[in-house]
Amino acid sequence: MMELKTLTYIVVFASFALYFGIAWWARAASTKEFYVAGGGVHPVLNGMATAADWMSAASFISMAGLIAFLGYGGSVFLMGWTGGYVLLAMLLAPYLRKHGKFTVPEFIGDRYYSKTARIVAVICLIIASLTYVIGQMKGVGVAFSRFLEVDYGLGLGIGMVVVWVYAVLGGMKGITYTQIAQYCVLIFAYTVPAVFISLQLTGNPIPQIGLGSKMVGEEDIYLLDKLDQVLTDTGFKEYTTAKLGSSLNMFAYTASLMIGTAGLPHVIMRFFTVPTVKDARSSAGWALVFIACLYTVAPAVGAMARMNLMSTLQPAAGPLEYEARPQWFKNWEQTGLLKFEDKNGDGKIQYTADKETNEMVKVDRDIMVLANPEIAQLPNWVIALIAAGGLAAALSTAAGLLLAISSSISHDLMKGVLSPNMSEKGELMASRVVMTLSVLLAGWLGLNPPGFAAGTVALAFGLAASSIFPALMMGIFSKNISSTAGIAGMLAGIGITLFYVFQHKGIMFIPGTAFLGDMEPNWFMGISPNAFGVVGAIVNFVVAWVVTKMTGPAPQEIRDMVDNFRIPAGAGAADTSH
Repeated sequence: MMELKTLTYIVVFASFALYFGIAWWARAASTKEFYVAGGGVHPVLNGMATAADWMSAASFISMAGLIAFLGYGGSVFLMGWTGGYVLLAMLLAPYLRKHGKFTVPEFIGDRYYSKTARIVAVICLIIASLTYVIGQMKGVGVAFSRFLEVDYGLGLGIGMVVVWVYAVLGGMKGITYTQIAQYCVLIFAYTVPAVFISLQLTGNPIPQIGLGSKMVGEEDIYLLDKLDQVLTDTGFKEYTTAKLGSSLNMFAYTASLMIGTAGLPHVIMRFFTVPTVKDARSSAGWALVFIACLYTVAPAVGAMARMNLMSTLQPAAGPLEYEARPQWFKNWEQTGLLKFEDKNGDGKIQYTADKETNEMVKVDRDIMVLANPEIAQLPNWVIALIAAGGLAAALSTAAGLLLAISSSISHDLMKGVLSPNMSEKGELMASRVVMTLSVLLAGWLGLNPPGFAAGTVALAFGLAASSIFPALMMGIFSKNISSTAGIAGMLAGIGITLFYVFQHKGIMFIPGTAFLGDMEPNWFMGISPNAFGVVGAIVNFVVAWVVTKMTGPAPQEIRDMVDNFRIPAGAGAADTSH
């Protein structure tokens, strides 16, 4: 049997070689290929690439971990992210594709007939995308440091180089075909261990059904009932009823994630890569199918991971002897993501909800999916596969985000505002330089990340929710909103969201600068900072509406343009002349 480390190296580097090969084969020669892959991607392939772009390290690594520890409360991530995707596919994608420009700020600049609006959109986009990239970079670092047994910083560096090669070389064209390969790797890596573990615990090979099945060897008790029982015995909240704050907070969190997803620029850009509006709708449908393959398995993965963790640390015979701890426990202790502190000196692990007596002082949520195959003692090739899958998820989203950042700077700021006469060659060069700088910045932020991955990501969604989504919605569905109103709305929305987040989480997340502290009693109507995007969005809509009433509607030609991209028939190819 080949040892795990060698096997992991082989699997991970084989997947990297595949991505490099694809990037070289699909390198971009024109700005159209760099930004929208030439506009000729097949809807099914685009659906796959969109799914990979959209399922980030947060979906692959963090989400099941959050569900494992939050129970029912963790379902806000499932409902919010999937629901948001549906919003995006139904309400935004087809109209933006019909308008036929490369980027989101370009649409906002055209619709609000103002360079200022375009610049504000670029700023909002960069803030949201950068916050989101940090989460991906942390995912890359965690996966590398455990499986390749290298230092977190070195792991992050390797990840940066890999993204840099295929994103800078291939642009959207290279990224699209690489993401199709990454989707295949990540979905296979996510479902194979889930099938094995579902078989072990419930005897059912389909994890989605296994979640609602009876336990193997305990014919009279269901998996979820058993999990509730094990958790309440050690003082934790019941798994199936635990909420995330109040019901209003659950609702706000879900809504914020939904409209944030629909405003995420790197996913919207994917719809510009297909030939027609009809294809944009169809690729949205395919993407939903591909996403569901992972998202319907996640609740099972979360519950089964928690079950395995509890039964390892608190077996029926009483607390586990620290000396007798299993090999996976030792492996993860080395990364510092699991920590044990023998408080009562009896050499046994007490894992309880009570801070005073709990001796598992650190159990990082982000390790649940990665540690799952080891906890369940699955064969080594499955563990190697999970490593490749986690990296594929993080790298595919990081590449999409970096493309969104670099195109908004090179295409929207430099070509669109600062030097309109820039040649196509110059613009391509500029996007590659900006992309390189973005990779470096993202890497630096990944070394000093604010908070845990999914929390940072939730904030990125909140920022997209409060600024970009309302501007797009009003731009498409209201002919009257004027440029002053659009700009005022975006600034008000992102302003109040940042203000609220910073007063609870610290200015730019610097510890000690939070002037209200992250205290629940200080929350506005019990809404947590991560869920505040929806309030920002409401402010954005209201401000824009009020300003339009005060300053009068948009001019006639803009209203005609809105009419035009809302008519489905006779949509031509994307217009690349600016």
